[in-house]
Amino acid sequence: MRALLVVNPAATTTSARTRDVLIHALASEMKLEAVTTEYRGHGRDLARRAADSGEIDLVVALGGDGTVNEVVNGLLHAGPDPEGLPKLAVVPGGSTNVFARALGLPNDAVEATGAILDALATRSERTVGLGLAAGTPGTPDEGVPGRWFTFCAGYGFDASVIGRVEQQRELGKRSTHPLYVRQVVRQFLQYPHRHHGTIALERPGADPVTDLVVAIVANTSPWTYLGNRPIYVSPDASFDTGLDLLGLSRLSTPAVARYATQLLRSTPERGPHGKHAVTVHDMDDFTLNSKVPLPFQMDGDHLGLRTSVTFTGVRHALRVIV
Repeated sequence: MRALLVVNPAATTTSARTRDVLIHALASEMKLEAVTTEYRGHGRDLARRAADSGEIDLVVALGGDGTVNEVVNGLLHAGPDPEGLPKLAVVPGGSTNVFARALGLPNDAVEATGAILDALATRSERTVGLGLAAGTPGTPDEGVPGRWFTFCAGYGFDASVIGRVEQQRELGKRSTHPLYVRQVVRQFLQYPHRHHGTIALERPGADPVTDLVVAIVANTSPWTYLGNRPIYVSPDASFDTGLDLLGLSRLSTPAVARYATQLLRSTPERGPHGKHAVTVHDMDDFTLNSKVPLPFQMDGDHLGLRTSVTFTGVRHALRVIV
């Protein structure tokens, strides 16, 4: 098997020595080329060349969810073709690793590598659905190209938190769960739209849902992890269905306390709920519009401000080794 290993040297939970061990383990079972990313978007460029070459059977992403997102977008730059594109394998190296864990892989890089080698030996794989988000025609964002996401996208409050975390990381802070919690609190105290939401959900065959403060789009469940605790916003979300959405129309202090408690107590059967919560399951096409530009994120990567985003749930988009 011919394989490309895309290595993020800034991955927060793997040392250089660990990465060397993983590379040797993978190289013992396949013809492996290992490339270290050197700039933002490099993983996408490497995966795109692998997809176009027709010579690579497998692309392995060693890093966090951001690295995985780049590799997926490179593989799918010309659209899904599960039978014609290289397969994907993921070795978790970030702080949270939602996509890898949602696939059932261990959260330890060495153990995950062993699981991947076992899966290759038994030819164990699955085809997963993904989300695609693009600028909406007829809006100021119509020129924004489509981008794939593996497990979630967020519009409004949660994307603002991601933006704050990225600012702290640029100042040299490590991406840790306490850092995220601190930024949630600070963003809550400063967020101007938490009492009067500006987001509207529009989908074919249904009335619009308006005045949302935050909209979280899920492609799988759990949504994220707080340490080892899984957090469920859309428990029914799955790689085998369309996209799910949780929208909240109020983030007052009592509402935030209630939803935070519900998130911490969430289970695979029950997520956040109440009169200010909107949940929608298994959507293939829908649009989120905002009266004012709001932050937008995909797979934990802050993408700036958007006034409108159109989403598509694409089933059977990519083959993954598990």
